[in-house]
Amino acid sequence: MRNNVAIEPTRRAFTRAALAVGAVLVLPRARADEGAEARALVDKARITIESLARDKNFGALRAGLQRAHGVLIFPQVIKGGFFVGGSGGTGVLLARDGEEWYGPAFYTIGSASIGVQFGGEAAEVVILVNNRKALDRLYGNQFKLGSDASIAAGPLGQGGGVTFTTDMTSFSKSKGAFVGVSLEGSVIDVRDSLNAEYYGRKATPIDILVKRTATNRHADALRAAVKAAA
Repeated sequence: MRNNVAIEPTRRAFTRAALAVGAVLVLPRARADEGAEARALVDKARITIESLARDKNFGALRAGLQRAHGVLIFPQVIKGGFFVGGSGGTGVLLARDGEEWYGPAFYTIGSASIGVQFGGEAAEVVILVNNRKALDRLYGNQFKLGSDASIAAGPLGQGGGVTFTTDMTSFSKSKGAFVGVSLEGSVIDVRDSLNAEYYGRKATPIDILVKRTATNRHADALRAAVKAAA
């Protein structure tokens, strides 16, 4: 009996020590994985904006970018990708100052009610931020479309002389075709862990897009692609 009493605390201590060592061993790999995810998202965002800018059906997107204060790019919004029964994805926000674009900062989008009329499973989504008020609100956490800012699906076509009256305008493409995805009620939130891994330190959207104290040359190609599309 005495032996069992003596052994049990030792086992518990060993278990706690093993878990602590396991956490130390796993954490660097988890951080490495998020760093790779962040870089891959930036590359995919560049491909998305270049693809939509070349598409004649997205002329209104190009026209809107010329006046936009910011742009959110979600390379893949997936049915069931945010929580069970809903849709969502991860993407980036870039902000403009004059002729130059800055960023990106990382965000998620998710909702139980994203209109998955893109048929099935996935879509590329680009959201233009049409005014400073909407852009400033994105710098906080948990921004709800429809409540914190108005949003409408952008028009199909060349887009000459198009005027957007909502705070935000969305454009979506699935399987090579234009689709009008409803984002009303969706929640956009800052992905702090990806921001930290991409910039090598804790970095808020304010640090990245306003103060610009966090930068990464890896994003040069994405910024150039957005500038060219505009």
